[in-house]
Amino acid sequence: MKTLIIIRPDSVLRGLVGEILTRFEKHGIRIAGLKVMQLDKEIAGRLYEIHKGKPFYDSLLNTMIESPVVIAVLDTDVLDNQSAIALVRRIVGATDPSKAEMGTIRGDFGLRIDMNIIHASDSVEAAAREIPIFFRKEELVKYKC
Repeated sequence: MKTLIIIRPDSVLRGLVGEILTRFEKHGIRIAGLKVMQLDKEIAGRLYEIHKGKPFYDSLLNTMIESPVVIAVLDTDVLDNQSAIALVRRIVGATDPSKAEMGTIRGDFGLRIDMNIIHASDSVEAAAREIPIFFRKEELVKYKC
């Protein structure tokens, strides 16, 4: 199973990248791809196309392009796709940091909903759509167990 996370600009600026990646690794989730990027509006628009037309869309794009992000493809072979996505989402926490449980990434580090630390694919279909926006197949490593 592979899924995508993006450590958002607010997290990168606060120096939380290592802490965030470590939380996934402690759960046996491996990093299959990793990049530091400065997103532009076109790429951010492709990522968040499902939100186009919503009141927060322009603000979301502007937040995502203001500073660098760290993009990772996470991989685990011990869970089926749905269970793996659910585990990643549980580690990440609720979208609104004020509603996220302590011990989750957003619960521990999130400041407000527009600075919610991390993007994580919310379904198998989303991961399949989002990963190719940032990574070619040959850029992702495969682990031998």
